This record gives sequence, structure tokens and C-alpha cells, in this order.
Amino acid sequence: MDPVLPAHGGACIDGIVPAVLGHVEGQAVPSWMPDAVSGARQVVLLVLDGLGWEQLQERVALAPTLAGMTGGPITSVAPTTTATALTSIVTGAPPGRHGVVGYRVHVGDGAVMNVLRWETEAGDARDAVPPELFQHEPAFGGRSVPAVIRSEFLSTGFTRAFLRGARLKGWRVPSTLVVEVAQLLRDGEPFVYAYYDGVDRVAHQYGMGEHYGAELRTADRLVADVAETLPPGAVLLVTADHGQVDVGQAVVTLDSELAADLVLLSGEGRFRWLHARPGSTEHVATAARELYGHRAWVHTRDALEAAGWFGGPLSAAAAARLGDVALIPFEAIAFLDPGDTGEVTLVSRHGSLTSAEMLVPLVALSG
Repeated sequence: MDPVLPAHGGACIDGIVPAVLGHVEGQAVPSWMPDAVSGARQVVLLVLDGLGWEQLQERVALAPTLAGMTGGPITSVAPTTTATALTSIVTGAPPGRHGVVGYRVHVGDGAVMNVLRWETEAGDARDAVPPELFQHEPAFGGRSVPAVIRSEFLSTGFTRAFLRGARLKGWRVPSTLVVEVAQLLRDGEPFVYAYYDGVDRVAHQYGMGEHYGAELRTADRLVADVAETLPPGAVLLVTADHGQVDVGQAVVTLDSELAADLVLLSGEGRFRWLHARPGSTEHVATAARELYGHRAWVHTRDALEAAGWFGGPLSAAAAARLGDVALIPFEAIAFLDPGDTGEVTLVSRHGSLTSAEMLVPLVALSG
């Protein structure tokens, strides 16, 4: 089984914002963008966290608004995790450049930081790891674009890192997201970014059964409500950061002999980084392939960088945040990190480069 690699420079989530901003400034949109964008005077980009293309296609009857929009699938980035993918969407930069290279990353002195919570084992890391220094790429190319996000996220370290320079607008419940977007459109904003995380939250907690279907119907109604606010000449563009794989209880504990050669773990269950003892990277890679090569892609960091998984050379900061060997499952499993107790409870997961996780919708509807 081959991984679905990010289509950097083409139909990839890191190309959406540059294409929209280019259109706003009079440039032609690329051929992989929905045709409706080329005639738009205003564009709303709504990101539905966790809604993969394959999951949507399997449930089109539950999402008539999304199913009726024009467009198709594009790729996410590696790893297919929210922190990395959202940063690539809003900055237009690949992970190797923006440096937000995972859900949990090494931040020095053996510390691993949860990027979404901006916490290490010592607690809040906003002082120890200043968000504005952690990620240098400006959101939306440095333009003052309004970003409508959950009110709870307005002051988080991750928001400060990836939405630096944006004009933040908070929403409390989905109906207030719709109102905020409508007001911005009436004010004449040429480009509005909005983010909804319900699909991802439900998939993590409940898997992709009845609860997931109910949430997909809710998300589709949200899309319909936003679409109803579009004035003539405006376009709603919907995408996602990644898809999902239902893993359930299939969590793999690393073999004790392999663990003995490691100094720490980082990443996520479906893109697990092994930090090897000095001089033991090749030994760890060989041992990991023997143990797990029938269930996961096993590669060194250098090999992944050379193959272009991160969209080009890793910056020095990005390289320092990653481990030496990656375990990237193609089966519906996750590799356990005992230091990340919250991850054990997840039902559906993401991070790997299977088509279920990598392919996301890019669809449009005109006002």
C-alpha cells in the first residue's frame, strides 16, 4: 500500500489561501479550484475540521448541501493532524517551512509540547515557548483577514501561533458563527475565514457511527445556513484539514526492546515519532521495520524530508521538533505514547497518509 502524498504546489490545502488572495488581487485561480471562485467578489472559506472526502462520499444522503456543491477532493499535508494542517491552510506554507510539524512536538531539554493546548508536562508553555516565535509565517500573507473561530480559542497559544495577524472574531454556538460571517459580508469583507470543529470532536469521542452521522447532518445545516447569508457575487468555499480512520481499541504498545533504544516519543498515534539514543537511528529504524513494517510505513526523518513529505527542506526549527524515525500506520491502528494519556480515549483518529485521512473536500457554492 502506497501513501497518498501531499500535492504541494497543486491541489493541496496549503494552496487554498494563496489562490483566494491572488483572486482577490486580480489573478487567475488555478484549475483545481472550483470554477465558482473565479467570478466571486467575496469568498468565505469555511473549514470543517475532520471531514474527509471519503467519509463525506460514504454519507452523501446525510449532507445534501455539501453533496450539491461543485468541486472535488484535494490533499491535506503530512502529518494529517489539526495543528499542522490548519497552519498550512492559513499561512499557505508547507509544514517544513512553518514548523508546526505535529500534535506533540519536541521543544528542547526532553520536553514535548501539546501544540493544541500549548502545554508541556510542566503546564502552560506560553511563556517558555512564545507562540509568536514558534511559528513565523503570517496568516493570510500578512493581510488583515477576519477569522471566525470558537470564542474559547481566541487567546490560546496555538491561535496566537497560527493566526498571527488575523482579525479574530469569536463564536459561541453554530448560529453565532453564521451571524458573524453574515455581518462581515455585509461590511464588504472580500475574504472571510471561518472554522467549525464539531465533526472532528464527535469522531474522536464516538467514532463514525450514528453520532457521526448526526453531526454530519448538523454540519451540513451549518453550511446551508452560511450559504443563505451570501450576497450576490459571494462564494462559499468549504474544505477540511484532514479525514478520519476508526481505530477503536486497536492501540499498539511499543515492543520493550525497541523502547529501550528511545529517549522519548512525540507526534500522534497515527504518526508516531521515535527519538532514538545518539547513534542508534538506523538500528531503531531497522528494528521498527521488522516489528511493524507489515502494519505501518517506517521511515527516518531524513528519508521523509528527501521524499518531499513536508513540502521541501525542513527548517532547522522544524527538524529539531521531530524525532528520528516515524511509525505511520496504514492499518487502522495507533501507536501508544504512555506520556499522552488523553489520546488513549480517542475512537477515530488521524495523522497518517492513507486516502481516508489525506483526501479532503474543496467544494463551492455561489450566492
